Amino acid sequence: MLPRLLLPSSLRHGKLSATRSLRFFSLTSVHRDAGLSSPKVNYDDKYAEKLQRRAQEQGKSVADLKAELKEQERQRRLQRLKEESSKASEVLSDSFASTSSSSPSPATTSPSANAPRKDSSPVKPLSSIINFDKLLETPHTPEQISLLWRAYHESRSGGTGRGYLCATVPVETYQKMMDVATKYPTFVLPVPRGNAQVESGSNEPAYEFYLMEWGFHGSPPEPTTTNDLFSSFKASSSNPQTSTILFTPLQEYKLRQSFATPYLVLTHYTDLVKTHGLVLLRGEITPSGASAAAGTSEDGARFMMSQQDAQLLAIHVQRFYLWNEGSDERAVLLKAFHERPSDFKWEDLLKHTDISA
Repeated sequence: MLPRLLLPSSLRHGKLSATRSLRFFSLTSVHRDAGLSSPKVNYDDKYAEKLQRRAQEQGKSVADLKAELKEQERQRRLQRLKEESSKASEVLSDSFASTSSSSPSPATTSPSANAPRKDSSPVKPLSSIINFDKLLETPHTPEQISLLWRAYHESRSGGTGRGYLCATVPVETYQKMMDVATKYPTFVLPVPRGNAQVESGSNEPAYEFYLMEWGFHGSPPEPTTTNDLFSSFKASSSNPQTSTILFTPLQEYKLRQSFATPYLVLTHYTDLVKTHGLVLLRGEITPSGASAAAGTSEDGARFMMSQQDAQLLAIHVQRFYLWNEGSDERAVLLKAFHERPSDFKWEDLLKHTDISA
C-alpha cells in the first residue's frame, strides 16, 4: 500500500501539466534564534553541588540561579553574534530596514548598489548585497567570505535569521549541478506532512509535492571597484551563469499556473567565481499573509514555508542534481521524469527522498 500523496488526482499518475517558461555543500539553515538559545547543559547532573553552594551564598534558589546563568550565556552568545554581524556589515550592505530604523552609512553602501540595471535579469544583483569596494579593498580569502556571508544572514529579521538559507558552494560542485540542470530543469520533490488529514484508520505517511524550476540568467561580470578606470573596457565575463530555483506547491501551481507564488527561491550568485572560486547561495522564503499559520517564528514573522522544509528541499536539490557515486538511482528518476514519464513512479521517488538513505 502506497503512502498518501497530497496531490491533485491527475498528478498521482505521473502526469505533470506544462511548466513555466555532498558530497553536500555546507548548507546553513538560519534558524529562529540564530544560535542564541541557551546551551543544553544538564546543570543538575554536572554542577549540582556547586550550584547549591553558590545559590546559598547569593541568597537565591537553585532554579533562579540556573535561569540567571542561562541568560548570561545567552547574552554572551548574542554579543559574539553582534560582533560578527558588525564585521559582515562593512562588506555586506543589503538594506537593514527590517532590523534598524537608521539607513546604512555611505561608508558601508556600495555606489553600484543603487545603479540601474542594464540587463533584464529578475535576480537581485549581488552588488546590492555585497559592497565590492570594501571586499576588494582588502584581500579576503574564500573562508573569510563564507564566514561573512553566514554572519550577515544570521543578522537578518531582527537578529533571528528567520526566512533565509545560505551557503557557499565550491565551483566544481556548482558546475556539476548546472550540467544536469540545463538538461533537466524541472522536477518534483516531496515534503512529509505528519499533521495532514488522512483517511480514517490510515497509518500511511502523507506528503506534499513541490514543483522545482531552474532558471538561468547569464554570466555576471567580475566585480570591480569604483576606482577601476578600465572596468568598462574589460572583456565579457567568464563567470558561470547565475541561476535560480523556484519551489511552488503542485496544488498551488495547478490552480494558478504561471501566476502561482513560489514559496522558496534559491539563488546561486557566481560573481566571485573567477576572483575567489566561490558560488554564494542565498535562499529566501516568501513571507505570508497575517492569517497564515505555517512557518510562524517566535518574533511574529510569518512565512509560506517552515525553515525546516526549506532546508529539506535545498538538500534534495543536491541529492538529485549532484550526480556522484551512489546517486545512480536518483539520476535514473530525474531522467525518467523528463524522458520516459510513463516509467516515472512516485513510490520510487519517495524512497530516494529519505535524507538518511
